[in-house]
Amino acid sequence: MGSSASDSPLPIPKFTEHVPPELSELLFNSTSDGVFAVDGHMRIIAFNKAAEKILGLSRDEALGKPCHEILRASICQDNCALKYTLKTDRPVVNLAVELKDARDRRIPVTISSAVLRDAKGCVIGGVETFRNMNWVRELVRDVEHHHPFADIVTDDVQMRHIFEILPTIAASESCVLVYGETGAGKNLIAKAIHLHSMRRKGPLITVNCGALPETLLESEIFGYRAGAFTGAVRDRKGRIAAAEGGTLFLDEIGDMPLSMQVKLLRFLQDHSYERLGDDRTIEADVRVVAATNRNLMRLVEEGKFRRDLYYRINVLSLELPPLRERCRDIPLLTQAFLDRLSQQRGKQLAGISAEALAVLVGHDFPGNIRELENIIEHAFVLSPGPEIEVSHLPQHLVSQLQKQPAAATEFAEVEARFLREALERNQWNRQQTADELGIHKTTLLRRVRRLGLRLPKVDGRSSRVK
Repeated sequence: MGSSASDSPLPIPKFTEHVPPELSELLFNSTSDGVFAVDGHMRIIAFNKAAEKILGLSRDEALGKPCHEILRASICQDNCALKYTLKTDRPVVNLAVELKDARDRRIPVTISSAVLRDAKGCVIGGVETFRNMNWVRELVRDVEHHHPFADIVTDDVQMRHIFEILPTIAASESCVLVYGETGAGKNLIAKAIHLHSMRRKGPLITVNCGALPETLLESEIFGYRAGAFTGAVRDRKGRIAAAEGGTLFLDEIGDMPLSMQVKLLRFLQDHSYERLGDDRTIEADVRVVAATNRNLMRLVEEGKFRRDLYYRINVLSLELPPLRERCRDIPLLTQAFLDRLSQQRGKQLAGISAEALAVLVGHDFPGNIRELENIIEHAFVLSPGPEIEVSHLPQHLVSQLQKQPAAATEFAEVEARFLREALERNQWNRQQTADELGIHKTTLLRRVRRLGLRLPKVDGRSSRVK
């Protein structure tokens, strides 16, 4: 390898004096997790069979090489977990990153690192394990299908009430009207209704009624025959036909032109329609869910929305609270967005500082959840780690902290009370609390330590000390 004497790999120590070397090797290779060890110069001195399989490299190809050349992880250059562990003597547990295998394919994994010591307790290097998380993608798809609320992160009382009645609403065939400001998550509610309904095996088709001009909206929804208008060179099915056996989601229905409202009303009454340029009536088996950010009754009074259509689509209604009324959800949503970005971008951030979070909580979010998501992505890109700080937020938000200098302290008190209440509800069971809040257990414990909360040594499941 051309290494100097000081770079030569160290021998792998026996696990204990009483374990035969062949058993040590057997144990080392029996796990499905990839495991490797490095010496003080970050050169690989051990490489198990699972690591060979995951990375598509043989043990001989890996031994003696710098670990960053073999793993090619997204954190190797700037935020190496092993270097952090060797420098601080603190382990890293279940950090989500991406590796590259021998064929340059990206592999999502979680890694854990620890210090490697000899029989006398002297540090001789580090050891890292990594678990292939490709299977999680299948699990997530399954969870989304069977538990559609997984997309909606909340601890808000109003939202929990919606969750309670939503399965009953979804089980009916009646039209549903979802009210909510722009960016409040109306599309997620429509998805949840569809996936909880008897139509979940059918398609969910979305039409944004405010995004298309009147002429295109009609052909988009109902379809057309060839020759119906200039440019219609062939037949085209509309969104109603595409939603056959499933659900048609009409977003921003308050922006629908009056002429289109007449045709939509007939479809809702008779479950039939005609394509543009066609005199044949087509029967449709489609359920309609509509959404709007406007006051439809006011539009009715102003003559801008048909009263009969209003009553037809408003058989069942749900109203989503804006994010400014769901302040308790801001920390949860922030962490959820950070976790998602970390998985997608291969860059790891531990979280957000109390000062930066205070700025977010003090903002009124006219763009609601979508605005928060954009803000977090902005800060994620600018932050070098380990946390998002105030300076990483958009400038128009930073000025809010100057107007409210005590915001960080006040929010820390609110966050501490919020976490304590959640823990008490779950009899101090850390894992159950983390599941309820939609965060990882290590994230919960990190916040507990940052806020100085004192927890009982016994959790709510058993008498075991945690």
